[in-house]
Amino acid sequence: MHRTLILVALFIIAASGCSKKERVPTEADTPPEPEGQTAAKPDGPPNIVIFLLDDTGYSDFGAYGSEINTPNIDRLAANGVQFSNYHTPATCSPTRSMMLTGVDNHLTGMGNMIEIMADNQFDQPGYEGYMSNRVVTVATLLKDAGYHTYMAGKWHLGKAKDSLPAARGFERSIALMESGADNWEQKTYLPMYDFVHFYEGFEETNLPDDFYSTDYYVDRIKEYIGKDHGDGKPFFAYVSLQAQHYPLHAPKKYIDKYMGVYDVGWDEIRNRRYSRQVEKGLMPSGLKLRPIAGAQSWRSLSDEERRVRAKQMAVYAGMLEAVDANVGRFIAYLEEIDEADNTMILIVSDNGADNNEQDKAFPEWYAKNFDMSYEAMGLKGSYANYGPGWAGVSDTPLNLFKGSASEGGMRVPLIMHYPARLQRGVTTDAFTYVSDITPTLLELARVPAHQGSHDGRKVQEITGKSMVSLLQGKTKQAHEPNDAVAYELAGSAAVFRGDYKLMRNNPPFGDKKWRLYRYTGDPLELDDLAKSEPKLFAEMKAAYKDYAKEVSLIEVPDDYNPLTQLQKNVKRNQGKEQTKKVPMLD
Repeated sequence: MHRTLILVALFIIAASGCSKKERVPTEADTPPEPEGQTAAKPDGPPNIVIFLLDDTGYSDFGAYGSEINTPNIDRLAANGVQFSNYHTPATCSPTRSMMLTGVDNHLTGMGNMIEIMADNQFDQPGYEGYMSNRVVTVATLLKDAGYHTYMAGKWHLGKAKDSLPAARGFERSIALMESGADNWEQKTYLPMYDFVHFYEGFEETNLPDDFYSTDYYVDRIKEYIGKDHGDGKPFFAYVSLQAQHYPLHAPKKYIDKYMGVYDVGWDEIRNRRYSRQVEKGLMPSGLKLRPIAGAQSWRSLSDEERRVRAKQMAVYAGMLEAVDANVGRFIAYLEEIDEADNTMILIVSDNGADNNEQDKAFPEWYAKNFDMSYEAMGLKGSYANYGPGWAGVSDTPLNLFKGSASEGGMRVPLIMHYPARLQRGVTTDAFTYVSDITPTLLELARVPAHQGSHDGRKVQEITGKSMVSLLQGKTKQAHEPNDAVAYELAGSAAVFRGDYKLMRNNPPFGDKKWRLYRYTGDPLELDDLAKSEPKLFAEMKAAYKDYAKEVSLIEVPDDYNPLTQLQKNVKRNQGKEQTKKVPMLD
């Protein structure tokens, strides 16, 4: 049992262009200016919509080099601001807590994942394992300022009554509590869970029989907007998708479009994506791509293995095209209700691609609970994930995956579209970070950021920087060249300053040693400058030390290993309801 539970921990599992059916060019290759973007309403506060994707890699959208057909997202990028150097924590819950508050994860209560919490971190401030009441969400601040606030999708920030979206600023909400779930029905996707929970407001609810996660969440947001539309208030909508988190599921019509596309394998597809990135100016030319960690060469696989692997990626691609179709459907709805011109839309991923393969960890459980056949893959009743080979493609050309402090875990796509007040058709290589989103939204909404207090109580101040001047073309950066932005989770850590990145990866992704990279020119993190730049190396280590003190960071012990710690924590929780219901690692 312990072996099974250990393998469930998504974040800590290590990794041990097209085929003959080449992608047919679509209108997404040269996205036209969207209709209805000229009659802007610059005097009123904008509606704000966040589409948060789960485990979507840096290169997965067409705008970032992919062969996957994402015309609606690409059109937003072509007529908005596309970020090539946006970073986020390498796992889900810290990202979500920071994006919704503008505060570092150690101050939001997500200093470490509760499943792998070190012995010295339990019961300490900042390590509650849920989003604490010491922080205020952007939804709360916008609601206080007169916005309607809506949420649909994955929450994963606490199940207690005072942790639900309805208690954290969302006027209307339908939310999945766990780290993920089946996309076709109300069903667990991990052997650790007997069930999954959905809450509408403060009440637990069940899903309809025709549920498909992406369709359903967009439908519910449209429903919420429709109930209040016409009262003159702007709205904030947080659409927190289960896609592209496994299990990989998609309607058959989308899967069929990609059958055959991936027969050439992950190395060839990754090379083609990188070539497109160079053409688009997203990546420097001449990079020699690293081998994908944990992936066999495509040629070494048997014919049957290649057939299965190619379909896994076809399902992944179909799932993402279904997301794009829903983005298009939502934009059409905004046009229908005459709100498209005054709505800011963000498209963003919570962390890098996931290399995990749960079905290999405990095949008997999956065989008992899912149809694991090739024919059913992606459809209702099935289960699929896509492994390190395709995760490496999703993260093209970056190294490693979700859970690591490497670029493959932390650098993800971000698109902001609001032609009424922001630049259009611009790609920025300025460093930006997840905590910058809340202050940016507040400034655009003309809502003052709180100054460390809210409703008469002391709360954590926002630590992110507004990106509005960058988005409007008034500046070239959101952070000053000497600003140090730091990150840590379970011992893996990074510090960004200007063009440089100090980084260490704990096992299973690394050896705990600090390394220094000029990551803007070396995005693959190959050339360690620690010895050649000793002064800078020392300065950035000192910056990390200052950060750790500022956020009351509790370092994991020297002998800490997340695998053995998980085993200890399972024993710690035995006999408690929390053992079955605690949110999983995302």
